[in-house]
Amino acid sequence: MSSLVELQTFYQHINQASGPVTNEIGHFNIFRIEDILLPKPQKITYSRRSFYKVSLITGHNKIHYADRCTELLESALVFTNPTIPYFWERISEKQSGYVCIFTEPFFNRFGNIKDYPVFQFAEAAVIPLTAVEVSKYEALFSRIFNELQSAYVYKYDLLRNLLMEVVHEAQKMQPVSMHISAGSNASERITVMFAELLERQFPIELGYQVIQLNTPSAFARQLNVHVNHLNKALKETTGQTTSQLISKRLLEEAKILLKSTNWTIADIAWSLGFEEPNHFSGFFKSGVKTTPQKFRQSTID
Repeated sequence: MSSLVELQTFYQHINQASGPVTNEIGHFNIFRIEDILLPKPQKITYSRRSFYKVSLITGHNKIHYADRCTELLESALVFTNPTIPYFWERISEKQSGYVCIFTEPFFNRFGNIKDYPVFQFAEAAVIPLTAVEVSKYEALFSRIFNELQSAYVYKYDLLRNLLMEVVHEAQKMQPVSMHISAGSNASERITVMFAELLERQFPIELGYQVIQLNTPSAFARQLNVHVNHLNKALKETTGQTTSQLISKRLLEEAKILLKSTNWTIADIAWSLGFEEPNHFSGFFKSGVKTTPQKFRQSTID
């Protein structure tokens, strides 16, 4: 699988001391991008981190996250989590903003930070900002930066609140369809349970992992509903069929594995539940309009 960048490696990479000690409250730190001794841009290497990152960046950049590449000409918020490999490709030399890192235990008392859509969905992870929005987030990140340097006894509680304000403000900028949670009706509840079952199978990190649910009927059996009822509920809440949602997630994971591992096409096909590599290749070409081999080669080039 793609390499895992630990906290110590991250600090070495940016030529910084390790900062606040990791303890029962988890690890938290924030940096001004201008203060970090960033290494020169290098060949794209996808990797996962053992920590979460929330960044406010200004400059010409490309964010390679999961199966997506987003080009940013000015400013954006970027949310990344430990399960998805990514790479920050800096195009321009001039960069500014903030990088905030933390481990999951830091937010234990706030619930599951990973459940927020900005950390769940690749399409919600990179948010371009207008000049007005940049000013608002710069003020928030500046407060976080200054508070971390303070001697206030309860500063970590305040830091959690300030960072959660960043998360919630970002959530407000996302489409309503990304905010399905507990579900107030039967269709929404089924959608939530389906999404949990689907996501529970990912990421695929080991060669012997094989997903068990990759068809509408398999999910329907697991949820104890008729496949037509499941399809109707998902169509009502998401606008997509069960097959479309499954295919979308399988293609996303396939592209991640093709980009971030040296596994054979047959190994990737097997992990994604395809008994025959040619069936996987046909599925991939139908969704991406190119073969797995050509897609992998294009990411290398």
